[in-house]
Amino acid sequence: MTDTIIENIVASTQVSDSFDISLLAEKLPGSSYNPDEFNGLTIKFESPKIAILILSNGKLICTGGKNKEEIKNAIEKTVKRIKEAGFNIKQNYKIKYENIVASTDLHKTMDLEKISKGLPIQNVTYEPSEFPGVIYKVDDSIILLFGSGKIVCTGAKKIEDSTKAIDLMKEKLTSIGVL
Repeated sequence: MTDTIIENIVASTQVSDSFDISLLAEKLPGSSYNPDEFNGLTIKFESPKIAILILSNGKLICTGGKNKEEIKNAIEKTVKRIKEAGFNIKQNYKIKYENIVASTDLHKTMDLEKISKGLPIQNVTYEPSEFPGVIYKVDDSIILLFGSGKIVCTGAKKIEDSTKAIDLMKEKLTSIGVL
């Protein structure tokens, strides 16, 4: 079968009880702050392409990483910059994985009508005039199936859960005669 690719990981961590975002924006070079658009501070890294949102409640939200190491490194770099700017950081912050987006391409066109009728109806949404794919809910994840053969899994909290959900979907597609 085909490989599953991690497209994006969203993670968060609580590194402080609060931040004065305006002051932090002044002291943190390379950050962007536009309170009219978003009441948080943004730091962007180019390689890998990751964004960190710094919120006034002391939380960091990291998006764009493709693996846990990239997420961890971007958060550590951000924490170091915040400390260097003179702000206090909690000693033992923990990274929580909020959402993992994974995909695979079956390299085969799929009959979405047949898929929507072959899967358990309580888990399926198929409204082609509203969305160009089948939406399938499984556990905490949502699987999106497209006629092009692309499968996307979103909502998983662990990489293993996203790949497991995609593998399970491949098995279901085989069992209903689509693969």
